[in-house]
Amino acid sequence: MKFKKLLAVTASVVLSASLLTGCSSKKEESAENLSIGIVLGEGSINDQSFNQSTWEGLQKAKEDFKVNIKYLESKQESDYIQNIETLVDEETDLIIGVGYQLKDSIEESAKNYPDQKFALMDETYEEIPENVVPVLFKEEEAAYLTGIVAAKMTKSNSVGFIGGLPAPAVIKYQYGYKFGVESTNKDIKVYEQYANSFSDQAKGKSIAKQMYSSNVDIILSAAGDAGTGSIEAARENNKFAIGVDRDQSDLAPENVITSALKKLNVASYGLAKDLAEGNYKGGEEKVYGLKEGGVGIAESAKNLIPKEIMDYANKEAEKVMNGEIKVPKNEAEYKELSK
Repeated sequence: MKFKKLLAVTASVVLSASLLTGCSSKKEESAENLSIGIVLGEGSINDQSFNQSTWEGLQKAKEDFKVNIKYLESKQESDYIQNIETLVDEETDLIIGVGYQLKDSIEESAKNYPDQKFALMDETYEEIPENVVPVLFKEEEAAYLTGIVAAKMTKSNSVGFIGGLPAPAVIKYQYGYKFGVESTNKDIKVYEQYANSFSDQAKGKSIAKQMYSSNVDIILSAAGDAGTGSIEAARENNKFAIGVDRDQSDLAPENVITSALKKLNVASYGLAKDLAEGNYKGGEEKVYGLKEGGVGIAESAKNLIPKEIMDYANKEAEKVMNGEIKVPKNEAEYKELSK
């Protein structure tokens, strides 16, 4: 299997493939009156990462299924319920909470409005409400592959990780990345720090500059808008960066060697497609990993990563998909698998 096909399927290809099994013209016509609204956690709709990728999937769904779409940004935690209530009042057919911060608010709203359809990106529940679809990703698998790339490409044997907030998804990135680095070369030091924000670009940039001054030459940032600050630091200091969630190479084409893709656009498009075709089914998780084509590394990786490194990452991806390699998703699993 070719590397490009396995790891770097672009969103457009995946979406096109989904469209081949799309709805009939009759269903498309009925979908024109459907509406989908998303409520954001921290960060803007144009964060070049998590929120933006989710919105891009819905924009594609609007084109394909003629559904109406809308987003509401949240400036503070108290906005979550208020924004959800606004969408309920507007008789929005599907309300999607974007990010783990919306977990409690979506659960509360699902109980208050049992006939309302909800979805939650990046979190789940022990007991999933019947009118909620939680969407999860195996971020650790994508991060593992970027850790391999970082370990193969570092010249200083020092790489870094910057997290936004210690959300479950960010922790998956952190330990998947570390596992990829250290399973490739145990002599490499991994510097780790949290910005405690998904929106503070200046903080992300400051942390990255400090790491680069400490001989780090590659940093993976899973930090939303704060991560774009880290990428800016890479550009200014002629170092390497690894993006997350979407292909962030456009932010610094000579410095972003790859991105750990979490295809929120594919997931949000899928939710819209299910709604448009009458296939929405609450009470069950949707999980996207390497095997499901929901995570991977960006196609732009071929521009800066030598072919032999790409080929090696490809082989490791196959091992993950067939169960030969288990990638840790938290500190406890990391410690156990690193013994």
